[in-house]
Amino acid sequence: MLLLSSLAVAQEARPDEQTKVYQENGRWSRQITGSMAAKNLRVKVDSGVVKVVGGPQQTINYVINNRSYASSEEKARREFESYKISAYVRGDTAWVVAEWEGSRPRRSSSEFVINVPRNTDLVKVETDGGDLTATGVGGRVEGETGGGSIHLDDIGGAISVETGGGNIDVGTVGGELTLRTGGGSIKVDSAKGKINAETGGGSVVVVSGMQGAVLETGGGRIEVHRCSGSLKVTTGGGSIELGEIAGPAEIETGGGSIRLNSATGAVRAETGGGSITLNGVPAARAETGAGGIVAKFISGTDRTDSVLETSAGDITVYLAPNLGISIRASIELANGHRIRSDFSEIRVTTEGGEWGPGTATAEGSLNGGGPTLKVRTTTGDITFLASR
Repeated sequence: MLLLSSLAVAQEARPDEQTKVYQENGRWSRQITGSMAAKNLRVKVDSGVVKVVGGPQQTINYVINNRSYASSEEKARREFESYKISAYVRGDTAWVVAEWEGSRPRRSSSEFVINVPRNTDLVKVETDGGDLTATGVGGRVEGETGGGSIHLDDIGGAISVETGGGNIDVGTVGGELTLRTGGGSIKVDSAKGKINAETGGGSVVVVSGMQGAVLETGGGRIEVHRCSGSLKVTTGGGSIELGEIAGPAEIETGGGSIRLNSATGAVRAETGGGSITLNGVPAARAETGAGGIVAKFISGTDRTDSVLETSAGDITVYLAPNLGISIRASIELANGHRIRSDFSEIRVTTEGGEWGPGTATAEGSLNGGGPTLKVRTTTGDITFLASR
């Protein structure tokens, strides 16, 4: 009786599945169709493109296409039979599993198109080498591919995906994002949760992030249009372009330029050799090995001491008229370089220079003083200007 009961449960879990083999455009195809009812979807395949689309239906419906360029139907059927595909329900999860028995034929391809109810709690996909696409899913999406690209859009929950080297493209998402690629580019259009994105060498672009972001690339450029919350970006050598940041920002590149339009929190920016431009910041610590610095300071609640420093380059500072701040500036090798100021409160002095390069320093307090701004360059000009 126990054996009969187990068989009955297994039969109930099997989907209503149909298979057909046909020839089209000089190649053989096997198509498998079926449906299952479950809250979650798991897909684990040795190879093939996987597309998951959420919609109004109440069941999980799938269409699986395998293609072969074998010279005869008999050989094609043998290839199809060696790629074992099974679909079943275990607990509250529908599974689609495909495994090669023996080596995979060189000229073959597979595509798994799965339509799920929009309110599916979890979609998890693993493929050894194909592209992964998921759209219109209200719950979480997790995915991994050995080297294909990943495209996700209209996802209500959190996202956690990884590819060995393909690009990752994300449209709108309602939860937190964790994105990793071995070397492809990453783009995120709109995320309500925090963004964690890492690539071995491609570019990273974020159009809008609502809860902050941590972005890292081995050498590509980083671009962020808007971000609320704290932002941390790191690249081994690419340029960094940041727009409106509603919070603090940590910015680092091995040698590219840094440009920031505005930030409501304190900014730390560091580059091995590029220029730094910071517009509209309450406080900043910026350092470059060889490049100029331009910084525009404004009033804000997150005001602390600031430092601007370069080994070889000019530094230009714009100060808001009502800003309370204390200035300390110096040029280590001042031969041919000067400190200029729009403010009479900033006193400039020079020392030496008769037998050597000499130094130039400046001190002063504006609007009663405030947090200290230290400005240093080994060789270059320093200029203080009033913002208008």
